[in-house]
Amino acid sequence: MISSSLSAAVVKNTTRGIIAGFLTNPCAIADPATTYTKEIVPLLEKNCYHCHGDGESKGKFSLDDFKDLSAHLNDRKQWLTVWRNVRSQIMPPSDKDQPTAAERKRLLAWIEQDVFKLDPNNPDPGRVTIRRLNRTEYQNAVFDLLGVEYDTREIFPADDSGYGFDNNGDVLSISPLLMEKYIAAADEVVALALPKGAAAQVPRVDIDGKNFKTAGAPVSDGSWLPFAKQQHLKVEQDIRWDGDYQVKVEYAIQGASEATTDEAQLQVSAGGKKVGEVSLGWDQRRVIELTGKVPLKAGRQNFEINLTPARRPLPAEEELFLTVQRVVVQGPLGGKEREYAKGYRMIFVDGPAPEDAPGRERYARKIMRSFVSRAFRKPLDDQTIDRLIAIVKEVAGKPGNDFQDGIKQAIATCLASPRFLFRVEIQAEPNNPAKIVPLDEYSLAARLSFFLWGSVPDDELLSLAFNNKLRSNLTPQVERMLKDPRSQRLVKNFVGQWLQARDVETVAMSAKTILGKATNREASRAFDPRLRLDMQRETELLFDFILRQKRPAEELISAKYSFLNERLAKFYGVDGVTSEEFKPVDLTEHPERGGLLTQGTFLMVTSNPTRTSAVKRGLFVLDNLLGSPPPPPPPNIPKLEEAATPGKTNPTQREMMEIHRKKPDCRGCHARMDPIGLGLENFNALGQFRTQDRGQRIDASGKLLTGETFADVAALKEIIAGKRKQDFYRTLSEKLLTFAIGRGVEIYDSTTINLLTARMEKNGGSLRELIQGIVESAPFQKRRGDD
Repeated sequence: MISSSLSAAVVKNTTRGIIAGFLTNPCAIADPATTYTKEIVPLLEKNCYHCHGDGESKGKFSLDDFKDLSAHLNDRKQWLTVWRNVRSQIMPPSDKDQPTAAERKRLLAWIEQDVFKLDPNNPDPGRVTIRRLNRTEYQNAVFDLLGVEYDTREIFPADDSGYGFDNNGDVLSISPLLMEKYIAAADEVVALALPKGAAAQVPRVDIDGKNFKTAGAPVSDGSWLPFAKQQHLKVEQDIRWDGDYQVKVEYAIQGASEATTDEAQLQVSAGGKKVGEVSLGWDQRRVIELTGKVPLKAGRQNFEINLTPARRPLPAEEELFLTVQRVVVQGPLGGKEREYAKGYRMIFVDGPAPEDAPGRERYARKIMRSFVSRAFRKPLDDQTIDRLIAIVKEVAGKPGNDFQDGIKQAIATCLASPRFLFRVEIQAEPNNPAKIVPLDEYSLAARLSFFLWGSVPDDELLSLAFNNKLRSNLTPQVERMLKDPRSQRLVKNFVGQWLQARDVETVAMSAKTILGKATNREASRAFDPRLRLDMQRETELLFDFILRQKRPAEELISAKYSFLNERLAKFYGVDGVTSEEFKPVDLTEHPERGGLLTQGTFLMVTSNPTRTSAVKRGLFVLDNLLGSPPPPPPPNIPKLEEAATPGKTNPTQREMMEIHRKKPDCRGCHARMDPIGLGLENFNALGQFRTQDRGQRIDASGKLLTGETFADVAALKEIIAGKRKQDFYRTLSEKLLTFAIGRGVEIYDSTTINLLTARMEKNGGSLRELIQGIVESAPFQKRRGDD
């Protein structure tokens, strides 16, 4: 290390040169070295050098150990560490004198402008990798284009994630095998949209399984029927014509993660006549079908489901449940009555094709322009249209084929095209990182629709783009799109990944061990398998309510209310909820509840299969809510259970963590994570509140690395939603921006994040304003060339 006097000499000599240059050219602007010497060094001497200067290098980090000032000021890696720790107020340590808010702001601004070379008036929009549709976007797109419910989870492999989201362009690769699956899927989707004879399809009615009800109280519906109970459910449905009908029941078996001997008998009838009967047992298929044919009379007819217990499971085995997803009634089958299929109506907008060849070609061109402009998210050029029309003619002209077959093949070709499968944004100079251009309005429409709807743009967005009026109408378009039911996909996809809400359905948990039950059956009765989806729904409803009611985003943490049904409220220990439907519930009398940190979703996905995890919970909060995650752990870290307390054979979580923190390699990171995780220790691994752990009273108090102390989870929530509110705004902005643009947030995005955070503060923390701010931001509206 060089001495402080030598460092001062280097700075002084550099400064003399700068001053001399300024005297020669009075209009010159002071360079970074001058600003550093005059403004930044005094701040560092006052706040940082007692640990990281003047011969001190805590954590092997020194701020004055340099020989060349220019190299020091260009050491982005070093200043990035300073920037992150000062921004999150981890440094200086809470037990040291703190810089004023103005001093902290000045230091951060200097790093951003003079070291990172960022221009707050012209934020770098970054670049986004050309990326394919992930399987959720593909599923949404084919539904919006063709009305087809196509379960991509059964067809495509799970997408990789980058920066926490599965729409990240850098990880959405495509293999030859996946391309083959896309080609096969295109044919399957079109066959579902336009089955043979779709122009004259047998009429059908879909009955939701929840519409089947039991008589008397309490009322049950077809969504959850235990094998152990004799049950009779029915629903009335209007039948328009006499005749033979096909009745198809789509159902699933749930309730047991392992094979069981539990069995029941299912019988389905319609109009008093038996449709079919089947023996039910353990089955992991997503959808199982029972199909039969019955004669029905016109008028109101009863459709009935009877479930009868058969063989009961062994004492250690879990019980099974029947879930009726829907019943499809199609007929009359003789061909006497016909109707257009949904897909047919969406594609053949003017009905059947004309008889004459010129009229058919004009109709084909109209269909392809309408469909493909939405599928490709841009107007079609004449050359592409000509190729598609050639396909229509060739296929339609083959023996046994008709006009519809030609259209089907052309659409299937489009669905397998890279122009549908990939989101491509044209850059004038793609290899010039200095060239920044606004997105064309069609690309902007696609970004907007995939952000808010997870799907292709609709006709209104494309029409505005065609007339170059989308950019000038973004605010009303965002409002319109958020009112559309398709915006529920934003809630489900973003919350499902940011808060890992969608993982709660499959995360491995041993309810038997956590609840101390003797058998899995007892455990499943205490922890109803439906609770996983209830918890997920609670989290989604809270986010949705705050978004649509323009509530402050910090209520995601501090809310004194939640959305519960009777089953979940009972599991949480909240009285007074008596509905199967979710209702807003005032939790003022339950200060331990309210907000994301007390919801089963968060508490389960941050636990181990048999116990809580203070580390996982603390890390989750730091990473997803406060934006200050610790560095990755060193290799070969011993398991927490290996920690031993002298004289104790069954230590509490807090006791084990205290021993773990004594290890030098573990102390730094755990000082950040453990206080938060232990502050949530009153909740077991399934999200139930408790006051004791292993016979000892739980101590949920703690002190954050930033200095705030708390006594329990209610106080911890107040800190995060209060004093640390700006950290939460910033982190939420980073996460939502990452989701919106499909790439990770980089250092150059800090100017954009600062603008978004300021916008939230100005507008009372409005989540709605954050979405609007992202849509108006440079990273959303512009792009630059690749490095």
